[in-house]
Amino acid sequence: MDVFPQNLLVAFVLSLLYVSGRAYRLDILKRNSEPNEGNVRLSGSESPSEGRVEIYHDGIWGTVCDDNWDMAEAQVVCRQLNFPGAKSVVIGKDYGKASGPIWLDEIACTGKEKQLVSCQFSGWGKTDCTHKEDAGVICESRNDVTLSGSTHSLDHSIGLSGDLGQIFDSGTACDFLITFQTPNGNKKDDGTEEMIETTICAHKAILMLYPYFSASAGANNITVTVSRPCQSYFTSFIRYLYTRKTEISYSSAMCLHQLASDFGINQLMEDIGRLFSNILPDDASFHSQVSLYKYAVESKDLVLEENCVQYMAWNFQNLTSSPVWPELPVELLRSLLTRSDLVVADEYFLLQTLEDWITNNGSSLSSEKQTDLLRLVRFPMIPAEKLYELETKSLLFSAHRDLYRDSVLKAYQFNVLLYSNLTQLKLVKENNDYKPRIYTGETWSIAINPLAKSSSSQSRNRYENYGYRDSYGRYGGYYPNPTASPNKQLSTPLHNSLLFKNNMITWEANILKTQNDCSWRGLRCESFPAARLALQNQYQSTSGVLFRNRLLLTCQSKYVCQIQGFKGDLAYVNTNDTQVLAYPCPDDKYTYTFVVRPEYV
Repeated sequence: MDVFPQNLLVAFVLSLLYVSGRAYRLDILKRNSEPNEGNVRLSGSESPSEGRVEIYHDGIWGTVCDDNWDMAEAQVVCRQLNFPGAKSVVIGKDYGKASGPIWLDEIACTGKEKQLVSCQFSGWGKTDCTHKEDAGVICESRNDVTLSGSTHSLDHSIGLSGDLGQIFDSGTACDFLITFQTPNGNKKDDGTEEMIETTICAHKAILMLYPYFSASAGANNITVTVSRPCQSYFTSFIRYLYTRKTEISYSSAMCLHQLASDFGINQLMEDIGRLFSNILPDDASFHSQVSLYKYAVESKDLVLEENCVQYMAWNFQNLTSSPVWPELPVELLRSLLTRSDLVVADEYFLLQTLEDWITNNGSSLSSEKQTDLLRLVRFPMIPAEKLYELETKSLLFSAHRDLYRDSVLKAYQFNVLLYSNLTQLKLVKENNDYKPRIYTGETWSIAINPLAKSSSSQSRNRYENYGYRDSYGRYGGYYPNPTASPNKQLSTPLHNSLLFKNNMITWEANILKTQNDCSWRGLRCESFPAARLALQNQYQSTSGVLFRNRLLLTCQSKYVCQIQGFKGDLAYVNTNDTQVLAYPCPDDKYTYTFVVRPEYV
């Protein structure tokens, strides 16, 4: 039998690619259609070219927050849906109730991306938005197909991935050989490693889309080296280049991630990197987290690197008591010290911990590197009473006398000069030394565990006797008691500066579980539970101070799985509706830590 002519196969594949690039959506014939990772759709409108933007991730449709939502992002969505372009963005319109999480926030597109997931964004599920802030678009619709006066949008590309997969599986008319070599563990006589060779026959028409293979430059073959553990996954990886679909398991994730890195398949590499977030909390020794960090740096996966560093920053105190702490890579430690989301009791604790680490690693650490690390300590944030003790109690004061004296002087200026003077000295606005981290010491934070037994004052019946007469003249009427929801009070200084030490303000922290809890406080909450941190006594002069408060969710009293800001006084903690935790927490058993963070503005 004659083989399928090569030129016809190439023409067929290219025609498939061409059709998929301009295909129509078929919303009315969606049987057998399965959404793929990164697909988008418009919902909540009778018009197929308008609606709330929804994106498919991890098997769930979710929405996009309208923060930074503009025409560049709208253009990407509309073109991904095969419309010619976008007419306008839609913000604040009610497209009906949305289900699923808010997957994307703070998204930034150039307008040239082919898919919305190719744009920059905060990370899957990282948001402080509610569904009232879901983004929408109106797309140009001149390519819509009109039938009997009604408009329907057609999409015949749904089987393209499977068709291309069949072409790969059959190998028909393949014209590009990929030989992958794998060391078998034995040595040749000349000392080099023996290799096992396996050959895959692929198609230039596909591989020319991937520069690594140089398939468009006239080459007909390529030889690559694949590590032995990843040998069994290489064929699946090449098939992914055809179909853009693959199954990921924990056993295959590292290899597919490494192959994606080696071959420059950035979207696959970044999406697998995000999957690693699920396993970061599993290792209390932090060996896995540090190993993944090293791997991320080596593979140049910035998403995975950020995931690892963020987890260790949020759980820094656990890290400092782990077995890996004494030998933590200096580059990783430096990355942690630069972050404002580093969670520590206070800045003095951080300095002491760093001094201990430097002392233990002093023989392998140059004086310049020690100085570089110490400069990342935010001395103005150290409590004033601790500054006086540094010269006598610091382990490194004598070795780095000039650095300490300059840093302490800067801290004294911060503590005794008014904000206006500091601004004139240009000491504050763009210098992280004057901005707090997330301090969980008793001065600036308070924790509520909703599962713990309440104190006697908070464990009364949900209805409180206010001693009024009912319609029969009897005492003993009852009103709903708003204090039945978990709540505590916290008193903090107005600001970190010593000038405000005696200017105390009071905060009320609540976990609001029902709409009744919210109504008693004059609030209408979007979802439950909601966390509230409200200032109780407005100090007469707060014009120069802005509070960037944070809510920490600690999973099962073991690790911080989420940090989020407040919008007004409220932060919502409904993972089934608007948010997805940065790191998973079984059974959603949290301790809520409220952290007050004043800054000069």
